Amino acid sequence: MQQTLPNIKDFTKPELIQAITAMGEPAYRAAQLHQWLFSHRIRSFEDITIINLALRRKLASIYSIRTATLDDCRREYRDDHEIPTTKFLIRMADDETVEAVLIPSENRITACISSQAGCSLRCTFCATGKMGFTRNLTSGEMTDQVWLLNDYLTAHHEKTITNIVFMGMGEPLLNMPHVLDAIETLSNHSYRYSISQRKISISTVGIIPRIDLLARSSHKVKLAVSLHSAIQENRESLMPAAREYPLPALRKSLAEYNRLTGQPVTLVYMLLRDINDTPEDARVLVKFAKSLFCKINLIDYNAIVNIKFKPVYTGKRELFLRSLLDSGLQVTVRKSHGASINAACGQLVTESRQHLPEEPH
Repeated sequence: MQQTLPNIKDFTKPELIQAITAMGEPAYRAAQLHQWLFSHRIRSFEDITIINLALRRKLASIYSIRTATLDDCRREYRDDHEIPTTKFLIRMADDETVEAVLIPSENRITACISSQAGCSLRCTFCATGKMGFTRNLTSGEMTDQVWLLNDYLTAHHEKTITNIVFMGMGEPLLNMPHVLDAIETLSNHSYRYSISQRKISISTVGIIPRIDLLARSSHKVKLAVSLHSAIQENRESLMPAAREYPLPALRKSLAEYNRLTGQPVTLVYMLLRDINDTPEDARVLVKFAKSLFCKINLIDYNAIVNIKFKPVYTGKRELFLRSLLDSGLQVTVRKSHGASINAACGQLVTESRQHLPEEPH
């Protein structure tokens, strides 16, 4: 059986420069090639008219150009938005599948994309954590997700993505080189699709060494931390990674992030019935948050089959929210969207492994 040639879109930009210069070509050829791959989005080396024919043929003999495709599409319409919350099953060139979601809100349309196939962190409330870890995604596979969702949005609603969050399947900071390379490509203002880094967020469970690296980098992205409890024992029971990165150390890291970047951190807190929704939970969350430059994103739990957690009752959620607001914290509330389309991370991939995928519409 003929071996598939390496996909040149899997290279980061520094790797692409190294590969091109190893062929005896000047480094600027790598910049040209990167632009044609990630701005013009060509599918064949023959289409790169700026590069001479001999080099095009040489590249085609060594590398392939392969792109991700849409396998499935699920929509949930809501009365307050003309654009539905839409979840996509995306198939990579090696047949690995991941999920991405378009999330409309009042003033934005956010693309929530995956950074890994599966996840190694085993958060107890997450369907992806039940799947285990398969592999990191390449920067090209992440940009493919954004383009596929943006093409869909443009074709169906004549809109474009306004925000991106790396909050789908996987832990972005455990795939940091490719995540940051994807961000640099997506924010390149000279490319046909470009978005400000300030409109891009990275969500993490709190990988402290990588947060410290991000704080010292030149990137201007926003940082969100999945907190879910400000009580160490409770947080460990929900997120095993919290044992390695305990709350006192996390608080110190986030305070340093505030100092170095001058930017707030978003603390993501998902309310789980009878787990983290008591007045005491609210009190310790207030104490933790008041020590930081931050805002809190309070979200409902999206129920998942075969996982024991349940969303909180409305009255209890309102009492929890009131405790935070009365303390002077900045709080946004995100209600559960996409329950009817299995929009929680990992559900659509799990289902696709049991059934044949539907055709996207």
